[in-house]
Amino acid sequence: MVNRALITLALFATPMLVQAEKLAVVDMGQVFEQLPQREQISKSLKAEFGDRVAEVQKMQEDMRSMVEKQQRDGALMSDTQKTELVRKMESLKSEFQLKGKALDEDMRRRQGEEQNKLLVQVQKAINTIAGKENYDMVLQRGAVIFVKPEADISSKVVEALSKGK
Repeated sequence: MVNRALITLALFATPMLVQAEKLAVVDMGQVFEQLPQREQISKSLKAEFGDRVAEVQKMQEDMRSMVEKQQRDGALMSDTQKTELVRKMESLKSEFQLKGKALDEDMRRRQGEEQNKLLVQVQKAINTIAGKENYDMVLQRGAVIFVKPEADISSKVVEALSKGK
């Protein structure tokens, strides 16, 4: 009786084992590179930080011109003029470093925020495509050594996000 139960159980379990899972792969790097939203984010960040970037660049140009002036006119300057110029350069350099570092950190933080927003949209698109096409699992391209091109849904994700802009 136990043997019959085991045989019956084995017969019912066999079809479940034969059914393969439907897998898909997404190349997240490729998706992010091809998204039209990426260009919009870049433009908005340039607009947001444009004034500060211009200010830091102007400071850099001012420092460069001071160094040139020191090299060009150094022999003709008095000691007090040289000292004053060196102080101005050091003051400008420290201000440049402070503002440059703050700008860098702020830009990195905002870029991260925008990328996280975009990542949420990408994840929703992947979930929608996986649901429509009955995928059991979607993996990142880097986690797979080989995949058939038809199992790569990266272009479908980009297309879905391009339509949804």
